[in-house]
Amino acid sequence: MVERLHDTQKVGGSIPPRRTRILFSVNIQIIYEDKNFVAVNKPAGLLVHRVQSKTKEATLVDWLLEHYPQIKSVGDDCQIRPGIVHRLDKGTSGVLLVAKNQEYFDYLKKLFQRHEIEKIYLALVWGKVVPKEGIVDKPIGLKPGSVKRTVFINKAKMVKSAITKYKVKEYLLASKAGLPNYSLLEVAPKTGRTHQIRIHLASIGHPVVGDPLYGGKRASDLGRLFLHAYSLEFTPEQGKKIKLVADLPSDLTDYLYSVKLGLR
Repeated sequence: MVERLHDTQKVGGSIPPRRTRILFSVNIQIIYEDKNFVAVNKPAGLLVHRVQSKTKEATLVDWLLEHYPQIKSVGDDCQIRPGIVHRLDKGTSGVLLVAKNQEYFDYLKKLFQRHEIEKIYLALVWGKVVPKEGIVDKPIGLKPGSVKRTVFINKAKMVKSAITKYKVKEYLLASKAGLPNYSLLEVAPKTGRTHQIRIHLASIGHPVVGDPLYGGKRASDLGRLFLHAYSLEFTPEQGKKIKLVADLPSDLTDYLYSVKLGLR
């Protein structure tokens, strides 16, 4: 039996912002918390951790260290990513796990490495995606001299295998030609490469709405990626299964509603 925890039925509630050294002003939702880990609903626009030490922008790690100082020695690189087992892009919202102790960090890391944590994202993409279900199996590499990733690996660096499954949930906004302008997808990455979902969907001709890196010339007034880490399902301990869910945030639901009304 899977225990499903929803962000509107969260165990830990939200910890309100406090006036601290960095004046962290984002109200982070806690989906679930126990002695070993905390699951938070990361808002879009918030970095998980600093990429460069000179960056002064507030991050999720800053918030975590304020409220969970015990994680400062947890992880493979605790100086930069204390407690962080996986990450989400700055423009992506949704469920993110943080380990509270080293033993559980190692446990979660092994679950991710063995692909025993099922991740589901919701993505709105341009155009009609066919077939309605599919798998994108394309290695991803880093474009030299760029932060962008690519599936054209002949001249790429650090090439790694990458697999993404998708399923169309809904086609949206029929055009005069009778073709939908958008597809709402349920996406399940089977590997965890940087920008994997974004580059894989763009590689099949359907970039994520609002993607400034892989969206081509398609314009969007959304102001962010329409990419949301909707759920994580895994075994937190022997004999127990849990599914952590974060609903679409209001900016994404509002955008979907406007699309359905034909306002986009």
